Amino acid sequence: MNFDKTSNPTLGEGIINRFSFAATDRAMTVQGSINKTALLLALVVAGAAFTWSKVMTSIESGVEVGINGWMIAGSVAGFIIALIISFRQNLAPFLSPVYAICEGLFIGAISAHFEVMFPGLVLRAVLLTFSVMFALLFLYKMRILKATQRFRSILISATAGIAIAYLITFILGLFGINMNFMYGGGSMGLIVSLMVVGVAALNLVLDFDFIENGSESNLPAYFEWYAAFGLMVTLVWLYIEILRLLAIVAGRRD
Repeated sequence: MNFDKTSNPTLGEGIINRFSFAATDRAMTVQGSINKTALLLALVVAGAAFTWSKVMTSIESGVEVGINGWMIAGSVAGFIIALIISFRQNLAPFLSPVYAICEGLFIGAISAHFEVMFPGLVLRAVLLTFSVMFALLFLYKMRILKATQRFRSILISATAGIAIAYLITFILGLFGINMNFMYGGGSMGLIVSLMVVGVAALNLVLDFDFIENGSESNLPAYFEWYAAFGLMVTLVWLYIEILRLLAIVAGRRD
C-alpha cells in the first residue's frame, strides 16, 4: 500500500519512501510497535491519575489546588512535542513518553470535570474508545476496511476540515463569538460530534496500516515509537470526542 499520504498529521508524506530498507541493526516490527503503544498508554494513565486525583481532592476538600495550570501545561506541552516528533521522527523514542505524560495530565483533569457533572461518564467513554479501536482493528485485519487511496483522500479532506473548524472556533472564541450551535448540546452539536467521532475512529485504520506496512518495509526500529505515538494521538483525540459526545447525550436527558 502507498504511504505517501495519510490523514494522521503524525504520519507525514514520504516516510516509507525515505526510510524503507534503510541499513539498521534492527528493523521496525508489529510486536515492537504494540509494546511501545502499551507503554505510552500506561504513561497516559499515570499522568491522568495524577490530575484526576488532584481534581477530586480539590472538590472533596473545597480547596482550590490550581489544577487548571496542570491541564493547560499538559495540553500546550503535548501539542508542541507532537509537532517536534512529526518533523523529527528519530526523536520519537525520547519525546513520545513525555508526550504521553503531558496528554495524561490534560485528559485526567478534563475527565474528572466531566465525571463530576455526569457520574459514570468517563468509564463509558474509556470502554467505548477501546471497543471502537478493537472493532476497527478486526475490520482492518479481515480486510473489510482497507486504506485505499480513495479512503485516504476522503479522510484527509475530512480531518483537515475538522482541524480548520477547530481553529476558526478558537479564533472566534478569542473575540467572544460563541459557536455553541455547532459544538453545544443542541441537535447540530450532536450531529457534528457524531461526525467527528466517526472521522477520528477511521484514522485508526491508517495507523494500523502504517504499523503493518512499516514493518514489512523494514523501517528503522525507532519508527516503532513513532507509530505508537501516532496511534496514541488518534486514541487521545477519539477519547476526547467520545467523552464530549456522551456529555451532550447525557445533558439532553437531564
